[in-house]
Amino acid sequence: MADSTPGNANVLELLDQRAPTRFYWSLTLLATVGGFLFGYDTANIGSALNFVPYPLSGLALGHLVSGTSLGAAAGAILAGPLTDRLGRKSLLVADAVIYAAGALLAAFTPNAAVLVVARTLIGLAIGADSAIATAYIAEYAPRGRRGSLGILQQWMITVGILISYLVALVIFLVLPGSASTLDWRLVFGLGAIPALVALVLRARMPESPRWLLRKGQYDRVRDALARFGVEVSRSDVEHTARVLESPASTAGRRGGWTAGVRRALVVVCVFFAFQQLTGINVPLYYGPHLLGPLFQGGNSTLDSTIAGVEVTAIMTVVNVAATYLAFRYIDRLGRRTLAIGGFTGMAVSALIAAAGLGMFGGTARLVVTTVGLCLFIACFALGVGGTGWLIQGEVFPTDVRGQAAAAGATVDWLANFAVIMVLPVWEAAIGLDWVMVCFAALCVLAVVFVNRYLPETKGHSVEQITELFERETASAGK
Repeated sequence: MADSTPGNANVLELLDQRAPTRFYWSLTLLATVGGFLFGYDTANIGSALNFVPYPLSGLALGHLVSGTSLGAAAGAILAGPLTDRLGRKSLLVADAVIYAAGALLAAFTPNAAVLVVARTLIGLAIGADSAIATAYIAEYAPRGRRGSLGILQQWMITVGILISYLVALVIFLVLPGSASTLDWRLVFGLGAIPALVALVLRARMPESPRWLLRKGQYDRVRDALARFGVEVSRSDVEHTARVLESPASTAGRRGGWTAGVRRALVVVCVFFAFQQLTGINVPLYYGPHLLGPLFQGGNSTLDSTIAGVEVTAIMTVVNVAATYLAFRYIDRLGRRTLAIGGFTGMAVSALIAAAGLGMFGGTARLVVTTVGLCLFIACFALGVGGTGWLIQGEVFPTDVRGQAAAAGATVDWLANFAVIMVLPVWEAAIGLDWVMVCFAALCVLAVVFVNRYLPETKGHSVEQITELFERETASAGK
């Protein structure tokens, strides 16, 4: 049943107090289809690359494999100002168009140059999505379930990665003779299907009521709130707008970029840097190399690829399962608690993997390393992966949320790119076992940072979280 008000109520408080209905969950899944495509389109290159028949080397090959990270950084920084100006919905619709165009262009590419362009388009879409989706969700999610709703973005990313590997595995097993002709095109092109579905459905999703309120579109605010089960009058909406613009709410602001907002941005950016620099790429990139021989049944490129896909799929199942646990407990235990536990677990797991790599041989080496890497993934998924995207969406005020979230996402993608580029050189210099020890040390630094600078945000409205950072900034300045 919809909530109704007689007048002069704070409509955002009513929205924050709602229990999520089936509509909330359906809308969130639709908003996070981009997360699914994010995972699918970043993972499918690993399955298809060995069979792309075009000559690729040097910068072209490097861009094809890791250039999506740079494209994503560009997409994020472009999407931020646009979503604050044009709205969350319009950018999510455009994002689906870019995903579909990139997937279809990759599938039907006539040469290497077009394939590189297609992957760049996909990178732009990934970056735009990472800047918009959690911000959109945070602006309608009730405060008591915002964590669960927001972390669906990370869960959909992990599901997209898993589906990518499973799709590739089925295609290569069913059509082994077409690996270099049809199979790799199918792996790329099937990503257009969820993108096109999202395009159709996103055109019917409501705009963010908080964004509409900030833009003074009061009648559209009423229509959007009605979709969420909150029936309000125009006077309610106008009253809420006056509350938001009151001196108590806006004191000290300069276009929204107060000292507290800047502090929140630094916290999010550093968290994102630690999210990538602590080494989550190692098990995803090196797992197939270390464990693939256990699964490989022949010596051909196809056998090697299938074995690598099988290993990575197993690790991705761990990722999906652990992210689901984060979804279940993020609103009970809190962002800060899970982040500290996640980074701590990653430090211990990294040392287990390092011990397996450096102190054992034969089967024991594979077993200990596998346990360490899988635990590393699980701890990341439980406390770090989704938490970063969640706080990115909830700690900024509505008027600059898109720009600030975009800045955080850009840092995440640049850090991701840096790790991809440096990791091979790092490993060659000191060995993968000592690289894991270094990652463990970085995880310890992350624990110290989170414990000192990340306040607990569970149970607060997004407006209260903004004020929380303002108070912390004022206290630090005394």
